[in-house]
Amino acid sequence: MKMLPLAGLLLFVGSAHAASLNVPQIQIHRTIDVTYRCPGGDRFSVTYLNGGNGQNFAIVPYRGKPMLLTSTMSADGVKFQADSMTWWIKGRDATLSDARIDANQPVMTGCKST
Repeated sequence: MKMLPLAGLLLFVGSAHAASLNVPQIQIHRTIDVTYRCPGGDRFSVTYLNGGNGQNFAIVPYRGKPMLLTSTMSADGVKFQADSMTWWIKGRDATLSDARIDANQPVMTGCKST
């Protein structure tokens, strides 16, 4: 998987959420916070957690709540998913989709890391 180098460039630290997460079986080696800005001025931070076993996670705020997503396979960029949510980053660009609303129409698109 080529996600680790790319994820390393785009990660940011959301310590408030990351500090309260404790899963002893998974050792987090690096926590990175990234701020994103979307068209229309929306601005938010995503916390990326890189595990020592190759698993990576993203804590993405959505509707006022932090969502913990797990990295999955992607032909392009890095994709994080959980339940109906997909956070997909390609370079500095990011998209958030919620399949419960519409699997083909992202709820946030055109967001860029700052």
